[in-house]
Amino acid sequence: MEKAKKLSPSLILNIILFGFMGQVAWAVENNFFNLYLYNEVGGTPDDISNMVTASSVVAVLTTLFMGSLSDKINKRKIFICGGYIVWGFTVMAFALLSPENVAKVMGTTPAMAVSTTVILIIVMDCIMTFMGSTSNDAAFNAWITDITTTSNRAKTESLLALLPVIAMVAVTAAFGALSGKFGYPACFIGLGLIVTICGIVGIFSIKESRTGVKTTASFGEALTYGFRPSVIKGNKSLYISLLCMGIFSVASQVFFPYLFIYVDHYIDMATLELTIPKILLAVVVIGGGIAALVSIIILSDKKGKAPFLFPSAVFFIVGLVLVYFADKNIVWFALAAVIALVGYGLLMIMLGAAIRDFTPEDKAGQLQGIRMIFSVLLPMTIGPKVAAKVTETFAQAQYLNEYGVAVDIPAPHIYLASAAIGALIFIPLIFLTKEFKKQHSAK
Repeated sequence: MEKAKKLSPSLILNIILFGFMGQVAWAVENNFFNLYLYNEVGGTPDDISNMVTASSVVAVLTTLFMGSLSDKINKRKIFICGGYIVWGFTVMAFALLSPENVAKVMGTTPAMAVSTTVILIIVMDCIMTFMGSTSNDAAFNAWITDITTTSNRAKTESLLALLPVIAMVAVTAAFGALSGKFGYPACFIGLGLIVTICGIVGIFSIKESRTGVKTTASFGEALTYGFRPSVIKGNKSLYISLLCMGIFSVASQVFFPYLFIYVDHYIDMATLELTIPKILLAVVVIGGGIAALVSIIILSDKKGKAPFLFPSAVFFIVGLVLVYFADKNIVWFALAAVIALVGYGLLMIMLGAAIRDFTPEDKAGQLQGIRMIFSVLLPMTIGPKVAAKVTETFAQAQYLNEYGVAVDIPAPHIYLASAAIGALIFIPLIFLTKEFKKQHSAK
């Protein structure tokens, strides 16, 4: 499949379809799986931390292995379509995982089955992550790099930039409302079916992007390619971008896994008669919308990305600090969260674009696993652990879940901790700005 200077309607359709559904599935996992484990099953902040950490390890190993394999056998389509089909079934499997169902199998009470259910959910989350990382993180992201060029990559990134925002809006509004009305099992089944159907559609709509000669390197060489000192030295811009993404993602993972729980249990919304979906939907629509629109301007702007890196980081960090000081005031929380989300969206989009720009095109599959180390493994290992420790230290109250277990409510200090970690990004941003300027002046 030859690269085109302009993206065809069929390519745009596939980018939207698979990009959007992948973002929806990940958004549900990163937010509602945590809420489900916390509220419905009786998990603790440590359980959430363990689930996020285990999932991140699986995601990185899968992407590293399957991305390299897709380069080695010179195929993308089979990993994308087959992965999405099975991915959907693994999402549906969560409908069966509840203390009530586990108790029936064990012959005990739901309260006694909580710990077993938590373990099963973490294991199932890892299985689901394996399929999602194979199809989306490894194959789909490499496919995007395959089909785009420097002449149309900015437009492609602008399109991809909108998808996480739209997905978060859809998940916050639809999944939040539907889970309250029909229950989590029905929502898991519905989402899983849609993901599976997406994979089936891809069989007929996606064209294979790898038509060149298979790599002569061994699979072992492909697997370790991104760890070689010579590769790191020869792709300095890429690894600086990855370091920035790593710091940013660690800061994000301090608060993101606990965001819904924080709004649900810490902020008092009774007097305003507001609900979680309405509050978070408004925050996501306003903040995400601003970030997406500004990113389109930035990615298409002749000045390049360099002038916007530091302002984006400032918005993100200042917003998090303001969320901390907003405490239980929902109005100030929403306003501060919009500021943080604007910075979050801009940084995520521009750093993602930088990583794709600086990735050698013939090594796209092999380097997806390296990207996941910085964007998933380290952040999801460090971030939730920091949040769990902060919550343990500063939690001001507990609540009894439906199984009578006292659980700590996340404290606003998690946002302050996130801001402190996020501030470290200014150091590598100095060097990334220089690399962006070099890239821009070379055009």
